[in-house]
Amino acid sequence: MTSLIKKDASGHAGDGDANLLINEVVGVPGGIGEAARRARAAAYDEFLRGLLPARDGVALMAVGGLGRRQCAPYGDLDLVLLHAGVPGTDELAASVWYPIWDAGLRLDHSVRTVSEALSVAQDDVKVALGLLDARLVVGDQALADALIRTAADHWRRTAVRQLPGLREVTVNRWQAHGELAFLLEGDLKEAAGGLRDVGLLRAISAAGITDALRPAVRAAHLRLLDTRDALHQQVGRRVDRLVAQERAGVAALLGVEDGDALLRRVAGDARTVSHALDDAFRAADRLRSGRSRGGNGAPVRRPVARDVVEHDGELVLARTAIGARPDPSLSLRVAAAAATTRLPIARATCEWLAAYCPPLPAPWPAEARAALTTLLGAGPGLVPAWETCDRYGLVDGWLPEWTRLRSLPQHNPVHRYTLDRHLVQAAHEASRHTREVDRPDLLLLGALLHDIGKGLPGDHSTVGVPLAETVATRVGLPAPEVELIGTLVRLHLLLPDVATRRDLADPVTIASVAEAVGDTGTLDLLHALVRADAAATGPAAWSDWKGRLVAELVARVRTALDTGVLPEPPAPDPALLAGPLPVVHLTGDRVAVAAADRRGLLATVAGCLALHRLEVLSADASVVDGRALVECRVQPRYGLPADPVPLRADLRRAVAGDVSVTQRLRGRALAARGSGAAPRVVWHREAATDAVLLELRAADAAGLLYRVACALDEAGALVRAARISTLGADVVDAFYLVGGWPDDATRARLEAAVLAAV
Repeated sequence: MTSLIKKDASGHAGDGDANLLINEVVGVPGGIGEAARRARAAAYDEFLRGLLPARDGVALMAVGGLGRRQCAPYGDLDLVLLHAGVPGTDELAASVWYPIWDAGLRLDHSVRTVSEALSVAQDDVKVALGLLDARLVVGDQALADALIRTAADHWRRTAVRQLPGLREVTVNRWQAHGELAFLLEGDLKEAAGGLRDVGLLRAISAAGITDALRPAVRAAHLRLLDTRDALHQQVGRRVDRLVAQERAGVAALLGVEDGDALLRRVAGDARTVSHALDDAFRAADRLRSGRSRGGNGAPVRRPVARDVVEHDGELVLARTAIGARPDPSLSLRVAAAAATTRLPIARATCEWLAAYCPPLPAPWPAEARAALTTLLGAGPGLVPAWETCDRYGLVDGWLPEWTRLRSLPQHNPVHRYTLDRHLVQAAHEASRHTREVDRPDLLLLGALLHDIGKGLPGDHSTVGVPLAETVATRVGLPAPEVELIGTLVRLHLLLPDVATRRDLADPVTIASVAEAVGDTGTLDLLHALVRADAAATGPAAWSDWKGRLVAELVARVRTALDTGVLPEPPAPDPALLAGPLPVVHLTGDRVAVAAADRRGLLATVAGCLALHRLEVLSADASVVDGRALVECRVQPRYGLPADPVPLRADLRRAVAGDVSVTQRLRGRALAARGSGAAPRVVWHREAATDAVLLELRAADAAGLLYRVACALDEAGALVRAARISTLGADVVDAFYLVGGWPDDATRARLEAAVLAAV
């Protein structure tokens, strides 16, 4: 075959050229779905048959997607040239491989005898799995059959021993690629729950260990294959990661409503695959290690809870529970037992509960309510038990609202989970704080319901209140506790928002939070809930700095609630009030400066910190005994701490009015301007004792505080404090402007100055 396209240095064609050649030369059709995949496999087969002359002792074998006849539009060809020791195999292989490369196709190839292939499979479990998909394309049928038969027999005999090593490799892959069900841009093949895991299920089924490819798994597999087909077709090349910019196009090709609906479908399919693989690995573990047996050789049954026993490492129903009419709380009690013992629920038990357990009445009986509390407070056992019950539809029977929440994507990058998993994870994290509150049961339920309003129009903290109260009423809580659940939902963002955006030394800040919370019991619940929520969100949602601020706010509000007296603001650092000016202190994450009283000191300090790649988290400015004081909490913007020697020198020069430093600050700040959605200014009239609050919502960028502080100073405003709250790529910066409420013209002028600086 004549080479029609230009290959790269490795002998492979570029993806765009491959598209042309696949369609025009090889004749491989596009399209989505099982029929299209089989048609592509047939086209590849026809092309490959023309490359190998008829010859005894030689066979061209397909493995991978071609072996399974599941060819993606831009997938690889995985081929094995099998021979029986005939001479000239290297030349024969070259006569096959080079036309394939000339056709612009990606190729993974090997040349082996049957014994060589089996020897490699014995040492490499991934090769052993690949041979399970092997099929003859062209050549010696008897030779091909010998490899297929022997490889399958070898796998059946050795699978139980090889699976632990395969599982270790699989876990490493999961850690590298994450869980497909919870990723906004997951790899359809390599992530946990993806196509690679379906291959493991197929291998475990081939070994006869368990029926891993049940109808639900097969359906999920086909949908994942369709999604990958559509992704290839949308992008025009081989790609397995479903990135955000391609999501809408892929959804349209699949006839799915929109990108979010596609994410939910992929998440559901990935969860089905992951759950089936967990089941299959457990079956292999039982077969390999065995369980304790009784005198008659049968597995020992051990009671673990009422109506629940352990049988062969899994939880099953007691015989008396199956024979009698089950009570409505049975499924919850089984789930609670699974979570507390950390034992899986047997598949047959889940199926029986889904089919025969009667629905819960409204309100729930006390036994069901107690089982829910036990389940939510079980710690690490909660998530796997809940996921199992959700796979079999049991959760929908407990909480009909769960259907709307299931697999709902959260597009804020700080979130690592879908909404439903986030809520369950929050309950798990809340179980760490149950001993800190008077009502641990309400903390757990509040954590499960705190974001129930997401996905609906409006502020989810407000929209979610009646929804959470409806659930609490159905669960059987009395009216005061139902109201408290609503309060937790409505105020679950209060503490972090105030702690990071308001001046905690201002009595108005403390008084407003105390009034909203009402009592110390609710304050403790909210403090525990905010920490659980942050831990369930992801590492970017919390920091030691934020934790200290929230704890400080809680302590001050508690004092106000306990005594009725607002706490006094902290006194300034005495070290800043003594010694010759300027004074510069650098300790940990704190930067403190004292200088001669002058305007613009906050802007100067903020700019100097930006110059040294330090991000300001909070800033306070004041004048004491004729000295201007600025105290900032900082963190490295790029993870590397600043060198304190040049930082201290630049601060001293800058606050002393060195013009050269100021020029460097302006040049660096202008070069660092950010981009994004249009910024917005929001005014708050009664948020401070002696100031009004200007809140800037904008894209994050280095030097932003410096630019805005300069703009306010030049516009005649006096900033006494600033609070910086970073939310992913955005910030909410609050500036306390000394004085009374400005008139309309002044507000417009200050707002214009701030927006121009951004």
